Amino acid sequence: MPADPLHSATPPQRSTTSQPTSGSRASAIEVRRSARRRRTVSAYREGDRTVVLIPARMSEAEEQRWVNVMLDKLAAQESRRALGDTELAERAERLSAQYFNGRARPHSVRWVTNQNTRWGSCTPSEGSIRLSHRLQGMPEYVVDYVLCHELAHLLVPGHGPGFWRLLEAYPKTERARGYLEGVVAAERLPRLPGAHNG
Repeated sequence: MPADPLHSATPPQRSTTSQPTSGSRASAIEVRRSARRRRTVSAYREGDRTVVLIPARMSEAEEQRWVNVMLDKLAAQESRRALGDTELAERAERLSAQYFNGRARPHSVRWVTNQNTRWGSCTPSEGSIRLSHRLQGMPEYVVDYVLCHELAHLLVPGHGPGFWRLLEAYPKTERARGYLEGVVAAERLPRLPGAHNG
C-alpha cells in the first residue's frame, strides 16, 4: 500500500519504531502519526522496515490494533502474489518436515474453487489435500495452519484429542483459528450503506 501524497508532504507529528510481531517479514515497524490524517490508516514496506501511517489522535491501544491489522494485510498481499499448486505442495512438504517429522506425505495438494463452507479438506485414503481458493491472499501463517490441519489428518483421521495434540506442534494455531473465525463472523455481519474500511 503506497503512502498517500498528502502525508509525504507533511512531517509526521510522532513516529515510533518497534520490533515486529512474530510472522512479519520486516525487521522493524515504524508508526508515523499525522495531524492531517483523519480516519485512514495505511502501510507499506520500505526496505526491511514496515511503515504504518495513522491519525495523530489515535490511542496507543488503537495504534497497536491497527499495526497488527496492517501487518496482516501486507502479508496477505504478498502471499497473494505467489502460491500456485506446485508452491502449495512444496510448502506442505516443508511444513510436514518441520512439524510432523516428515510423516505426513500427501500425494497431491491443490487449490479448489468448490469449497465455500470449508477452508480445506483431506482424503487420507488418497493422500489428497485441497485448500479453498478463499484462503488465497490471507496471511501466510493462516494458509500454513490450514495446510498443517490437513496434513495432521493424514496421520489422524478425526478431530479427537490425538489430532489436536498433533496440531499443537504448529505454534500459530490459535492465532490462525482466531483469524479465520473473524473472517467467518465478518461475512455474517450486515453491510451498512456507505460503510467502508478506513
